[in-house]
Order: sequence, then structure tokens, then C-alpha cells
Amino acid sequence: MNMEAKTPYQGAIVGHEHYFALRVYIEDTDFGGVVYHSNYLRFLERARSDMLRLLGIHQRAAFEAGEGVYAVAEVRIKYRKPARLDDELVIVSRLEEIRGASCVINQKILRGEELLTDATVTAAFLGAEGRPKRQPAEWVKKFGNFKTGGV
Repeated sequence: MNMEAKTPYQGAIVGHEHYFALRVYIEDTDFGGVVYHSNYLRFLERARSDMLRLLGIHQRAAFEAGEGVYAVAEVRIKYRKPARLDDELVIVSRLEEIRGASCVINQKILRGEELLTDATVTAAFLGAEGRPKRQPAEWVKKFGNFKTGGV
């Protein structure tokens, strides 16, 4: 059996951008075959999670060790054109800003060269008690390398 068929898809980091491709399935759409608005947020989350994993930021391990976890604190999103059933999309993510207890990520959803959605997401790092705390220094360094394209 082909082992690639058993391996989950992962995106790629190219310079200071992360690329994550996906296809729109029927479960992502409304009755008219257009992607339901909240599903764009799911697509963006998948891309951010994949980006963190590729950068070597292991959220699950940090959570299980009681160090903390990222949570979305703010999303600004502009829906420009609809994605539809069976579209092939690419989410391009770029780190805009690294703060002590958060990071700001710009994400675009593209169909080919066509911009469908533009979003800016602020992810706060929360400690075990659910309050903001400083991100691990190692993670900040990895983000800095990604921001400059030196991953």
C-alpha cells in the first residue's frame, strides 16, 4: 500500500509565508453550494495549526505540560468573493507582529490568483488558568525566524 495515502496532508513554508491547500467539500457549503461563512474560520484555523506544527511549535505538548495554549483573541475578516463546492483553495499565512503574549497573523484565502477572503487573526497565549502570559522564548525565536524568512 502507498504510505503517502496514509499520511495526513501538510502545508509548506516558503520564505516568510505558509501555504496550506484544501478542497471545498459538500459539508463546507450551504444549500446553494457556497461555503458557509463560519467555515472560512475553520479553514484559517487549520492553516494556522499546520503552520505552528511546521515551525516546531507544539501546542499539544505545551498544553499537556501546563505551560499554556494559543486562543484566538480577535479576528478581522473580509469576505470578498464566495468559495464554492469543489474549489481548490490555498490559504497563505504571514506573521505580521510578535508581541509578548500574542501574535498577529494575516491570512488570505485564494482560488488560483483570485483573493476570496482576507483575515487578520490575533492569537493570545494563555496560561493554564486562562489568563494571558508571555509566550515561550523558544517560540518567539521561531516566529522571528519565520517572519524574516529564515526558517
